[in-house]
Amino acid sequence: MKWVKVFDSPQIADLQFSDTNTLKIVIGKKEICLAKYNEQYFAVSNLCPHQFESLSKGKITHYGEIVCPFHFYRFNLRTGAECQNRTNELKTFQVKVDQTGLFIYC
Repeated sequence: MKWVKVFDSPQIADLQFSDTNTLKIVIGKKEICLAKYNEQYFAVSNLCPHQFESLSKGKITHYGEIVCPFHFYRFNLRTGAECQNRTNELKTFQVKVDQTGLFIYC
């Protein structure tokens, strides 16, 4: 695993997000859902473990959860846990932001 640059600066990354939208990032063969909540970035596996819908099509709740658009399962962005323990957890990825860009460790 290694740090992969996704955006060249924090300003460019900030232009892509509000606190409710997400972005699908593909790094190698990994599909990652990148989200911003409360001015912090989170990266989780993009496919819902329940029925494999793309989480990047979902929205972020005011509780910091990403909602699957297919069956509305809610996953904690920090831990990857589904809020009602109905399915497996999402894989989470570390994100770092500095003056040189936004990076995901994968």
